[in-house]
Amino acid sequence: MRQAIIPALQLCFALAAQPLGALTLDLPAKVLGEERRSALPGSYALPLAPFDGTSVPSRMVEGALDQRAFRLDAPGQTTLALMAPLRDQVQAAGFTILFECETRSCGGFDFRFGTEVIPEPEMHVDIGDYRFLSAERAGEAISILVSRSAYSAFVQVTQVSDAPLPDVPEQTVVDLDEVEGSRGLDALPVTDGAIGTALDENGRAVLDDLVFDSGSAALAAGDYPSLAAVAAWLKANPDGTLALVGHTDASGSLAANIALSERRAEAVGQALIEIYGVDHTRIAAEGVGFLAPRATNQTEEGRRKNRRVEVIVTSTR
Repeated sequence: MRQAIIPALQLCFALAAQPLGALTLDLPAKVLGEERRSALPGSYALPLAPFDGTSVPSRMVEGALDQRAFRLDAPGQTTLALMAPLRDQVQAAGFTILFECETRSCGGFDFRFGTEVIPEPEMHVDIGDYRFLSAERAGEAISILVSRSAYSAFVQVTQVSDAPLPDVPEQTVVDLDEVEGSRGLDALPVTDGAIGTALDENGRAVLDDLVFDSGSAALAAGDYPSLAAVAAWLKANPDGTLALVGHTDASGSLAANIALSERRAEAVGQALIEIYGVDHTRIAAEGVGFLAPRATNQTEEGRRKNRRVEVIVTSTR
């Protein structure tokens, strides 16, 4: 049997702008692959509790973001054997553990898809076998997620540290009151006419203004003109019925994403019912996971575009 702890790599989280001493971690096995993303400034939703039935309670932390995923040569190593030495090192570095959980106590599927995870294959999470912890010390927050496959172990470490903002270019002042038709950056030009025309002529339309975070079935807060457009089409076509079809990015397994995409479609349907009074018998919710991408899943922008809901005309009787 392999030893539980195999000192293999000293991992240093040292950002140039970081004012505190760099955190170093000894990973418990040989590193076979690594993926990294960083941002300055960056933000991260730090989980603080298990999935509560609606979402994962978290606190947004901002600063210098460093997130890394490692695939380790550790066949047969348990998630506890992976997490225990990392937890000990984090505590020894002066961090206070805020939250720690294991699969079921985390919330299983819902917790995994309610947190920020580097996509497959760089970071693999077995929905039935993973562990998570979050911790903080003055000016820093960290989370560690560990899981495994049949032949490898996977570790994701996310750290956010206080850091000065980089210099910004000269700013331009714009008087929004003088700009006719000004819209927020997140507002897309979705109109009743555009959605209605697409449904009448093509039998389908993409609800482009909906926003879903990776792994989340909940609509982000905001006003969505596309929902009003769908409700208007149903009112103008009293014999028509629609199917809401959810889509995901390629983070995670197909089965999990099909379930997630259906929940996204259901969330849109629920909004139509509660906000616009749509008859529930006239809409159906389905999910196809990541089987019908409209952009690459290799970039964050592409993954964002793939997290969507489409509406399809199913009957005009």
